[in-house]
Amino acid sequence: MLWGARLSTFLLFRIIKTGKDDRFDDKRDKFWSFLGFWVFQMIWVWTVSLPVTILNSPNVTKFDQPAFGTGRDIAGVILFAIGFILESVSDVQKYQFRSNPENKGKVCDIGFFTWTRHPNYFGEIIIQFCEYRRPRSCDWTYRFLAIFMIAVSPSAYGYITGGAFSAQYAAILGPFFLTLLLMFVSGLTLQERPGAKKRYESGNHWESFSRYTKRTSILIPFPPQLYEPMPTILKRTLFLEFPIYVFDPAKHADQSKVRNREAEEGNSHVQQAERDRHNGVASEQ
Repeated sequence: MLWGARLSTFLLFRIIKTGKDDRFDDKRDKFWSFLGFWVFQMIWVWTVSLPVTILNSPNVTKFDQPAFGTGRDIAGVILFAIGFILESVSDVQKYQFRSNPENKGKVCDIGFFTWTRHPNYFGEIIIQFCEYRRPRSCDWTYRFLAIFMIAVSPSAYGYITGGAFSAQYAAILGPFFLTLLLMFVSGLTLQERPGAKKRYESGNHWESFSRYTKRTSILIPFPPQLYEPMPTILKRTLFLEFPIYVFDPAKHADQSKVRNREAEEGNSHVQQAERDRHNGVASEQ
């Protein structure tokens, strides 16, 4: 509930400030694309909700439950808090950065974005993988805090057996599904290489962006002073910066767009030089 309230409040605030919701502008006029998007959203919600669905199923609730306060409970609460703070604060940091007209087109490298290029994704993954327990059936205060966590404590501590035991561990499908989605479908794959390609071809602060990607971890927060000199093999493995995310101008850029941009920039410089020369001559006269 807390996670949902955070996300919906932020989206509502952004829509009120901008006056529109442009996330679906490229889909509204395409019926099947729009329908497919929402069908996929339904599948996503059902999958990531599996932990709480199984947690509150009759086959699980009929067993006795461990009391709140186990090590698994504490670890789950701490990890949830870390993930929640990462998501909430990074959303605010990026919004404030982009709201400043002086930062138009610049790379957001403040706050949490100093340590990771996608702090909100990392926070979401942490939340999804937080291990939590099912509270006693009469303890409604904590019952729904586990909505985005792996609710396996009853099984882990031996309170549940049989099919319910297997189902609780099968709930890990939800967190894995969301992690794969963010890393290989709709998250990093749409942000990294396409974003770099667009900046390179347009010349939009490409040099600063290139330096930022070299010194900043793609997902796992890490000090940039240590990440930048790190061997590439460690970045590609331990820190999950897989080759599918890496942009190589020679392979992935449309060189015709680059040449056209450079030609336009050259013409602009020539015209500016002519204007400066003309103004200088006029002032001398």
